[in-house]
Amino acid sequence: MKLLLLNGNGIHLSVNNSRLHIKDGRFSTTDEPEEYVFSPKRIDVDNVVIYGKNGELSIDAIRWLIKHNVQITILNWDGKLLTTMLPPESVQVKTKFAQYHSYSDNSLRVELAKKIIEAKFARTQTVLDWLKSRYPAVINDFSKDHEMLKKTRTISEIMMVEGRVASHYWQQIRKIMPKKLEFTTREYQKKPWGAGDQLNCMLNYGYAILEAECMRAINSSGLDVHVGFMHEMTIGKNSLAYDMQEPFRFLIDLAIIGLVEKDCMEKKDFIRTENFNLRLRPSGARKLVTEINEQFNKKIEYNGKQCLWSYVLLIKTRELAQYLLGMKKNIDFISPSIPLERVDNEEMREKILKISYSQWERLGFSKGTLFYMKKNAKQNKPFSINKHVQERLKTYPLVEIVEKMKNS
Repeated sequence: MKLLLLNGNGIHLSVNNSRLHIKDGRFSTTDEPEEYVFSPKRIDVDNVVIYGKNGELSIDAIRWLIKHNVQITILNWDGKLLTTMLPPESVQVKTKFAQYHSYSDNSLRVELAKKIIEAKFARTQTVLDWLKSRYPAVINDFSKDHEMLKKTRTISEIMMVEGRVASHYWQQIRKIMPKKLEFTTREYQKKPWGAGDQLNCMLNYGYAILEAECMRAINSSGLDVHVGFMHEMTIGKNSLAYDMQEPFRFLIDLAIIGLVEKDCMEKKDFIRTENFNLRLRPSGARKLVTEINEQFNKKIEYNGKQCLWSYVLLIKTRELAQYLLGMKKNIDFISPSIPLERVDNEEMREKILKISYSQWERLGFSKGTLFYMKKNAKQNKPFSINKHVQERLKTYPLVEIVEKMKNS
């Protein structure tokens, strides 16, 4: 998946001589906006995300993008999904009828809702395990909630357990967030208010992009986006998209945690509106979209093949359609599992901080590499280690480092 973010003032999309011409918005009077030209059948973008204040989108440009299977997503000022224009849907009437029939079957609906939440729990557990290796204060045990989920018999009971796990998850996320972000909890609002802090602002934006991607997958699979199994049907709500988001929210979370840990976001990347809502400036939106792109384009092995996470989302949606049609006997949202492992875990950080430059050289490595890692470790930032260095350090006990320091 590749997102093209358009932001600022004066965005322009038009077609000239069969080519699509895109001009990004202007951020200031000095910067020149980016311009893109795509020839027919030669566009590598999957979704044009428009977050700008004003501009022009011609009918010819809409037609060009839709015929090239490119989604157009328009975000509101607060980063939430305003609307999306999707490529022509897969016309499969039988699929929709099977979906409606399954929705009216309460036992089947409960079964599907459980499977969706089981997948969300599994991914939540993996993310918390990953965080705990770096932040010991994180509590990654919610086995009681797993047991409660097994005993649920209704959608409301499932949602209650899901709410408990979500509350626990955000409590742990709060522990790793810098105080300057002023994050207390995830803001769930029924009224059209914006985010009050930077983390919620980024989450709103990221989840809107994920929602649009889910809608694209649902549309291409011939399903009805308004009929979910876990989320109730409500006027104006994309209930099935909300369902399909649950097992893939971790992609947005990891993107934002990565930005926070690397301290990429600055105060100037946000703006406080006159109603005291917080929204992303163009610079902040660009940073976030870059990180989200990276997460969606990471490869994972599934069914013996290397797939991008964006493609896994599409496959899972298609598998749901096949299950509803009776073409698949089982449905599984848990696989593939997330291969998360921290190189800069607490033990490794302690080794890096305590090992001397002379000891490091005796291991056969350059001082420059150690300087970079020590600097990031002291500043509480993430760092990477080459595989061969990592393996060598694993076999070099921390106790030995401490003893050598005492004797030197």
